[in-house]
Amino acid sequence: MNANADYMFNEQLEEFPSAPVLILGLGNCLIEDEGIGIAAIEYLHKHYLIPQDVELLDGGTSGMGLLDDLRSRQHVIVLDAVNTGHQPGKLVVLTNDQVPAFFRSKVSPHQLALSDVLAVLTLTDEQPEDVSVIGVEPVSLKTRIGLSDKVKQQLKPMVNEVINQLKDLGYLLRPKSQNEIAQYNPLDIEYDERANP
Repeated sequence: MNANADYMFNEQLEEFPSAPVLILGLGNCLIEDEGIGIAAIEYLHKHYLIPQDVELLDGGTSGMGLLDDLRSRQHVIVLDAVNTGHQPGKLVVLTNDQVPAFFRSKVSPHQLALSDVLAVLTLTDEQPEDVSVIGVEPVSLKTRIGLSDKVKQQLKPMVNEVINQLKDLGYLLRPKSQNEIAQYNPLDIEYDERANP
């Protein structure tokens, strides 16, 4: 996250450098298939070693709170439930000019908020250079923890698409060993505390 000044002590601070690539999981884990983006972030964190220039972030349902997280990134890959008119359970990949459709046909309010964040960053000329969306059409949006079976089947394909996009950008994810997976602690995942007050 960027910081320019510590107002409490009236000191100028160095900006924290951001990784060029942000993989942003969005969604609400209390609403069944809305949690697919968060589940994908957790899966990546558990099963792969992430390069230093790639950041994983559980953004929850944050909106404008993501402003600093998205500022001046080279690439942002958004993982979320999507509403594009495809059959429920289908994996959908949106790039370039297709991305605005993700915001027009929202599944939940956080997608509109993300659109506002990107609009503000465009006004300040700090927008990400490239944004793609990897999503799954939800089957169920009931109040329930856990994904529906059909959407759960798309978790690994969603992760594989992330891996392929990162490979195209020049970043290789190495699978963790069984020992490294056994040491996995979900509390190590970086998440946006503003999304989980």
